[in-house]
Amino acid sequence: MALQITDASFEEVVLKSDKPVLVDFWATWCGPCRMLGPVIEEIATEYEGRVVVGKVDVDSNQEYAAKYGVRNIPTVLVFQNGEVVGRQVGVAPKNTYTEALDSLL
Repeated sequence: MALQITDASFEEVVLKSDKPVLVDFWATWCGPCRMLGPVIEEIATEYEGRVVVGKVDVDSNQEYAAKYGVRNIPTVLVFQNGEVVGRQVGVAPKNTYTEALDSLL
């Protein structure tokens, strides 16, 4: 299951991770975000132990959304060693996300 990441936990969970991290910036009122949700959960299950998969609710956690220029949601960022190495704005097919992760593993 995808982790719920907050502004308070972002640095520890994402930036200090020794594994690749996929972060879904979303909001409960966002229709496309709700469409993407099950895909993110599938990826979390399939990559468990190899990749950290998390979600940031931008309504209650705005610090890192602002820091990384998230202006439209859903936005999915892929991090490695604390740096953004991938960005997908809007809903994309599942393989768009998995290919980005596979290239880091």
